Amino acid sequence: MTDLAAGRGAGLSAGRLWALLGYPGGPPAGAEVETAPPEALGPHALRRVTVRMGGAAIPGLYLCPAGPGPHPAVVYCHAHGGRFETGAAELTGGRPALQGPYGPALAGLGIASLAIDLAPFGARQGEGPEAALAKACLWEGRPLMGRMLAELHGAFGWLAARPEIDAARIGTLGLSMGGTHAYWLAALEPRVAACAQLCVLADIAPLIASGAHDLHGPYMTVPGLLAEGDMGDVAALVAPRPQLVALGGTDPLTPREARDPALARLRAGYGEGGALEVHVSD
Repeated sequence: MTDLAAGRGAGLSAGRLWALLGYPGGPPAGAEVETAPPEALGPHALRRVTVRMGGAAIPGLYLCPAGPGPHPAVVYCHAHGGRFETGAAELTGGRPALQGPYGPALAGLGIASLAIDLAPFGARQGEGPEAALAKACLWEGRPLMGRMLAELHGAFGWLAARPEIDAARIGTLGLSMGGTHAYWLAALEPRVAACAQLCVLADIAPLIASGAHDLHGPYMTVPGLLAEGDMGDVAALVAPRPQLVALGGTDPLTPREARDPALARLRAGYGEGGALEVHVSD
């Protein structure tokens, strides 16, 4: 709490975060997206997409509910869990940590969703392994986290421009690594209307003090962030937009000594305004 009193994190902004991520001029522009013909997934339309940016061809899945729209939508950020074979397929196929896939459930509520493979997951396993990618990105001047968020931002831009999508009602959603990307993307992009992050929020400095930071993959490294703030400060940049935070009380990735200061920073950012909902399940 002393860091909060001293105002640590007060200088963070979307622009400063982009600079820490290796994009001092802001996110790269000009993502081009190719779409395949729709496939039926129940009453809904599933399209395979390819996002082209920065020389990469990024596969993804776009699930749109039946009806003309305009539909609200979600950028679905897939998890890690060491399941490099999964990636964007989590949207429609789920994973063991979930009761079921989110894509069809969202479509049933009239909400479209888009997920892309982040390297080295899904069809992009050949770009890995993760540690090698993280090292190469740092040599090139930006962390792997920056590359991932730039790609997600490009996907968001395409989704927001779709005629069947209500660009004012696009949220982000993810579990674990996906949860990190969900609230970072919302912090970086003011057009994100809402954010739901599951099983991830914890400040990094106390994780380093206990050694628990090493439970995370090397993707979650942003050089210089801790000199200016921590993860709770990043999540607080989403305020006053709606944000859901769900945490497991005994999750080793979010121990109390790292979870509580992050939540304190987040709550301080919201103050008396905005819509913040926090659930910690013991």
